[in-house]
Amino acid sequence: MKRLIPILFLLVFGFVLFYMTLPVINYGFVGLPILIIFLILVAIVAFTKIEVVKPANKLRIISTPGKYVYFLLLAVLAYVIIVPILTSLPMFRSDDYQKLIGEVEDGQNLKNHIAPISLDKIRVVDEELAMLLGEKIIGSQPSLGSQTEIGEFTIQKVNDELYWVAPLLHTGFFKWYNNSGGTPGYVMVSATNERDVKLIQNVKGKPVKIKYQPGAFFGSRIDRHVYFSGYATVGLEDFNFEIDDNGHPYWIVTKYKKRIGFAGNDATGVLVVDAETGAIQEYDIANTPLWVDRIQPISFIEEQLNDWGEYVHGYWNWANENKLMTTEGLTLVYGENHKSYWYTGLSSVGKEESAVGFVLVDTRTKEATYYRQSGATEYAAQSSAEGKVQEKGYHASLPIPYLINNIPTYVMTLKDDGGLVKMFAMVSINDYTIVGVGNTMRETLMAYKNVYNMADNGIDPAAVSTKKSFKSVVTRIENDVKNGNSFYYFTVKDYANIFVGSSQLSNELPVTMVGDSINIAFDVDLEEVIDVSSFDNLNIGKKK
Repeated sequence: MKRLIPILFLLVFGFVLFYMTLPVINYGFVGLPILIIFLILVAIVAFTKIEVVKPANKLRIISTPGKYVYFLLLAVLAYVIIVPILTSLPMFRSDDYQKLIGEVEDGQNLKNHIAPISLDKIRVVDEELAMLLGEKIIGSQPSLGSQTEIGEFTIQKVNDELYWVAPLLHTGFFKWYNNSGGTPGYVMVSATNERDVKLIQNVKGKPVKIKYQPGAFFGSRIDRHVYFSGYATVGLEDFNFEIDDNGHPYWIVTKYKKRIGFAGNDATGVLVVDAETGAIQEYDIANTPLWVDRIQPISFIEEQLNDWGEYVHGYWNWANENKLMTTEGLTLVYGENHKSYWYTGLSSVGKEESAVGFVLVDTRTKEATYYRQSGATEYAAQSSAEGKVQEKGYHASLPIPYLINNIPTYVMTLKDDGGLVKMFAMVSINDYTIVGVGNTMRETLMAYKNVYNMADNGIDPAAVSTKKSFKSVVTRIENDVKNGNSFYYFTVKDYANIFVGSSQLSNELPVTMVGDSINIAFDVDLEEVIDVSSFDNLNIGKKK
């Protein structure tokens, strides 16, 4: 009986630890072996008896668990320490690490990955601002705000519109116990319009109940639910909350394997878990539904890209020859046909301030494309944008790369200390001295193009967009003054768009009248209001 009680204690204690930590039961994962080591140490303490020998008051061990326990401890320690060294150390397997990302293609046309975009589709709301806006709408309903909190936001495309989406989570055990059927819905914040904030509590007339979530307990906690549904032997990562195009909530969980001994995490597919019913659908990468935006976890891609750049000439490259490293982390960007990519700049090791190019990695298939294009790192672009308004003390958000008239451009918001968007900035990826800021996105674009055009081919000519020029007659013209600069809006015969140019572009604009013949050139883009890159009043030329 004396030995039975410690054994029962160990079994119960071990089960509780297993239930709480959910270790993967498979080769290459050390969670279970570490748990076993901990239990063996507890067993050694529990079954070791010590007595005090008098009169010297010395301690003497009178019984131990047995030699087999120590042999088991040594075996598990060897599995955790020695086997990973032999199978996973980069010194021995640098080539495997370098190739884990797969073949990295050389990019030729950025349009294949980042589609030209109109101003109203540019992302102006980051995760921090989305949280502020989401908390505001939850706080407007006191009964809801006291029962729930907003979970982590995930950016995603919903019916071709970009949104930040986050579930409502339980705030504690008693809140979960009193409402174990699930929290009432989720929050959607438009990534392109900070006034578009929605609290979704009904989908197609049915109330939404997020039963399975990180804020739940026991079998309703999402990772535990998946683990005990037959996935205890599979590596699981990135429990992302996503909705389909009908608004139904799911958890998207990446399955992965260890490709290099105990390392080399690599995605193999996803589990799509219904957040309301807990139903699980398993997909490989090729057959994952199109509405699922990401399969490849950001941590996996960042590590694989760094290994690809680090071990370009093997492990023993002391001179750092041709070594590359990622710059400011990874950003999610969207291209054509609903595709999304992890974007990061690349810089040479030891030259962190200047980028030598950038990489786009498909968030579903992991196809990687490297564009060899020197220019600014994300940090340099942020500093340049902040320097433009340094007297205001604004902070630049994480830059998002876009094609602005086929010019690779970082777009970011400038926020005050309270996290509110005050201005916008555009910085050329090729040359961070080409900066445009403004109070609106259009004003920013106009300022950016003015600086770009005045740079006189200071950046890569291949990046210049397709231009169109023609002669026509002015049918209407008006001016507007913004931040001390005069902008002239005009329409022309047989062309539906409105054109705009500044007095800095041409000193003929201020004296142009309705009926004048003009010759203009502009970048072909998606905007209703088009910025002209050259302006010539032919009537003034005739008078001369």
